[in-house]
Amino acid sequence: MSIEIHSEVAQALAHGRPVVALESTLICHGLPRPRNLDLARAVEAAVRAEGAVPATIAVADGRIRVGLDDDDLVRLARAEGVVKCSPRDLAIVLARGALGATTVAGTIRVAAAAGIRVMATGGIGGVHRGGETSLDVSADLHELARSGVAVVCSGAKIILDLPRTLEVLESLGVPVVAFGTGDFPAFYARESGLTVPRIDDVAGLAALLRAQATLGWPSGMVIANPPPADLALPAAELEGWIGAALAEARTQGIAGRDETPWLLAELARRSAGRTVTLNEALVLDNARLAARLAAAWRLPDAGG
Repeated sequence: MSIEIHSEVAQALAHGRPVVALESTLICHGLPRPRNLDLARAVEAAVRAEGAVPATIAVADGRIRVGLDDDDLVRLARAEGVVKCSPRDLAIVLARGALGATTVAGTIRVAAAAGIRVMATGGIGGVHRGGETSLDVSADLHELARSGVAVVCSGAKIILDLPRTLEVLESLGVPVVAFGTGDFPAFYARESGLTVPRIDDVAGLAALLRAQATLGWPSGMVIANPPPADLALPAAELEGWIGAALAEARTQGIAGRDETPWLLAELARRSAGRTVTLNEALVLDNARLAARLAAAWRLPDAGG
């Protein structure tokens, strides 16, 4: 894999210091300008404040870049037509010398290749509603099953079929735990009504990460961190908006990889921007937790 690791990230990895991988689709496809650049900088700063090194991942100039300078963040935030890169897209974007932003799955794949064990994001993808007939299942789930990266997120996006998403993760052997709760978070909502194992402190999460490593299995894991309580939205209210938005999407013929960004934009419209504010807050919260986890896992007495 054609990977260029930033010197700061390379030095941290070589000396056993904590590193957190960050996706770049949030910069290019997740938020309006200029909030996208502001958040990209804030997330990296949040990781640093907790004692870890941020490694935002993207594709540029025929290379996969692990760790970006501020000029790179600005370029991504302002560029038009940046390609959304899942693992299947990486080779195509590399060959064309195009600018690409990695999804959760693409970021996991690259992070694993670079030796980074912890990633932070907003919410993972999963089985789409109606996925039992459309077979629309995010590559995030399969990449979690084979890349050995722990992903700190606010659960799976609530626009998805959450019960089926958890079923697929179980079938793929991917552990799912929730931080400080036994209820699987649903991205914009703190509760989904789906029960998962609960871990209440970072030391417990680090112990889980080490235990998974000793098993010698390739699977990563999902660490679901509920969104901030003061900004989280009621699940019932969200479900009303999602039902209406899905009906509109079907009318307009929106499906496949275009469906998720369209639905999230529609929820932002229907919530008068509350979901955008919440998205920014939960991404920052997840970055802080991921940095603390990476630091705890990399402690000299932590066993590797």
